[in-house]
Amino acid sequence: MQPMASTSSHPLVMQAKGLVKRYGQVTALDGVDFELRAGEILAVIGDNGAGKSSLIKALSGALVPDEGEILMNGQPIFMKSPIDARRHGIETVYQDLAVAPAMTIAENLFLGRELFKPGAFNKLFRILDKKRMLEESIARMNDLKVGIRSMTQAVETLSGGQRQCVAVSRAAAFAQHVVIMDEPTAALGVKEGNMVLELIRRVRDKGLPVILISHNMPHVFEIADRIHVQRLGKRAAILNPKMVSMSDTVAVMTGAMTADQLPKEALC
Repeated sequence: MQPMASTSSHPLVMQAKGLVKRYGQVTALDGVDFELRAGEILAVIGDNGAGKSSLIKALSGALVPDEGEILMNGQPIFMKSPIDARRHGIETVYQDLAVAPAMTIAENLFLGRELFKPGAFNKLFRILDKKRMLEESIARMNDLKVGIRSMTQAVETLSGGQRQCVAVSRAAAFAQHVVIMDEPTAALGVKEGNMVLELIRRVRDKGLPVILISHNMPHVFEIADRIHVQRLGKRAAILNPKMVSMSDTVAVMTGAMTADQLPKEALC
């Protein structure tokens, strides 16, 4: 499946202007700009030391930049932690999944957001509303067409791809504005990797823009609508994967080529 049509005319959902982050004498982010538009999957790629991880940490609330600002729907936001990011409607799926293997799928979907039964007595003793969480879990997984047999089975009984689908579905269920995915297909086989990619497409098609961090260039070119190339703490280019080759993209990423050397149609 090819990426969707160009999103260059779509409104900005998330934006960063002039982000700077220093670690002693090392500058990880050197005035980075970033734009995520509605209805797109934006891949972020970069070589080691490019500042890619620092950029994503800043966008997910895990890092406070020294300079610059982050905007959501045109309004500046300030985040000191991933909890703050959640309050702003930003959900992140980390490479290590952050799922609880011994808990059920339904319990994992509501991990940290548990629902409790109504009523004064139930509120006083905080009795979990397991029935409601199960029903909502089934509805949300069905909505994203995730084919898992039972929401009551433990996550540890699932395959790696299915576990990743649970983590992605949890993020999609609660994100209001943005889903950030850090290497979602890492360590997965071809079949399971494709299953996760298809789920990411469905998340995008439900109206949530996705930031995808990946070293897997074939996956980037298969699924991304635009590619943000990070190099030496700056944004080197924004590329159109339908109009640029994978080899030229890697050349820009590694510094063997500059964006100015690419044809105009390759740039977004």
